Amino acid sequence: MFEEKAEKEDSSPSKDLLHLVVFELSGEEFGVDIMQVSEIMPVSKITRVPQAPECVKGLINLRGKIIVVIDLNRRLGFSPKESDSLSRIIIVEVRDTMIGMLVNSVTGVLKLPVSSVEPTPDMIKSKINAEYLTGVGKKGDRLLVLLNLARVLGEEEIDELSQLSSAPSPSSEQLPEENI
Repeated sequence: MFEEKAEKEDSSPSKDLLHLVVFELSGEEFGVDIMQVSEIMPVSKITRVPQAPECVKGLINLRGKIIVVIDLNRRLGFSPKESDSLSRIIIVEVRDTMIGMLVNSVTGVLKLPVSSVEPTPDMIKSKINAEYLTGVGKKGDRLLVLLNLARVLGEEEIDELSQLSSAPSPSSEQLPEENI
């Protein structure tokens, strides 16, 4: 009987589950679709960009590719936090542009049933721009704020970031290379 139940669970479509990378910002847990995440890395040397938007932390060289890193705390309106040993850069792809998101820590990968996602409460919408959110997921006693990465950065901002990462200055030779 147990084997039959296990087979039924395995055959259920994966579209009923969200696969999320879970991270922490300002004491709260957030989740993003794992399909948009290409890698998670420790914070390395980030080269500042003069006159960049406030949320842009700078640039990194990831195996020869220049990636713009945004401070997700600043972008979402939280107080910025100094990077420490738990801080991570989540490399994501948004509209064919690779972007690094600086977060306080990554707590893991989680499968969440779609049925456990509820609309974002007004209290959260008042603190974070509602268009950045897809809902709130419940897993046991945990609540996860689910982010829509395509909306966290608008089209114009993604175009700007894309230009920054392909800009000739600073050159990729000037940036230390990460071989993670």
